[in-house]
Amino acid sequence: MNGEPRRRVTDQPRNRRGRRGLYVLPSLFTCGNIAAGFFAILQAMRGSIQNPQHFDNSAMLIGFAILFDGLDGRIARMTNTTSDFGKELDSLADVITFGVAPALLAYLWGFSRFISESANDRLLDRLIHFGGIVCFLFLISGAARLARFNISKNPEPKNPGRAGRKYFVGMPIPAGAGIIAAFVHVWPNPLDVWWYALLWALLVFFVGYLMVSTWRFYSGKDMDLRQRHPFWIVVAIAAIIALARFPEFLLAVALAYMAFGVFFRITYSMKRRRNPQVGEPAPDIGSA
Repeated sequence: MNGEPRRRVTDQPRNRRGRRGLYVLPSLFTCGNIAAGFFAILQAMRGSIQNPQHFDNSAMLIGFAILFDGLDGRIARMTNTTSDFGKELDSLADVITFGVAPALLAYLWGFSRFISESANDRLLDRLIHFGGIVCFLFLISGAARLARFNISKNPEPKNPGRAGRKYFVGMPIPAGAGIIAAFVHVWPNPLDVWWYALLWALLVFFVGYLMVSTWRFYSGKDMDLRQRHPFWIVVAIAAIIALARFPEFLLAVALAYMAFGVFFRITYSMKRRRNPQVGEPAPDIGSA
């Protein structure tokens, strides 16, 4: 009897310390995100036509950062340890890892002095300068994308989806970085033909535009991993993990995600022309 109240008093500080430890857990994954972005920058700066493996290492580090970025938010929601500090730290980490790192990788890999001599020096200089501007636009688009998310309460895309499904407003910045990383992971050797570099510039620009657009992209937030799922979902997740070792599969997934966002926008525009009332917003639209 006398020892029972004493045990309760001593248990409270332990529970508080354990609770504070849970708040640190998502931030550890965010720090892993920052570390992956920092070393991705270092690897991209070391890449060359003689050592293309550094470009590949940079792309893979961005891929690991995407995994860390998905886990920190998921863990924070599952453990109910979301905080303003964690949100701000995550946004700053995303600017470094999914903004600066892929922009620098896209520039060093796609717009370099390794382009073949078929392009004259004047054209080559202009192409390199144009590539630098495009990569900067990608970076500023990603930063604007994150800033819009931080100040938005319930943004609505211009092509709303079905009720009860959650969508991003604009392509999320990790997906934009993933497209660049997937291309470099499949072809680590830097581009050496000028029109390849021009096509690369158009792709980087388009990805940047998708990030600041108001088009809808599926978020996956309606999936609750704490509940029971059918057997086929477990098999699908295992198949994705097994196929992730193939670079072509990762590139296909990244392009498919981008293509679905474009497809949703085109189909919505066609329906809107036939029926102007299609633009009614869905009641449960998620943010990025």
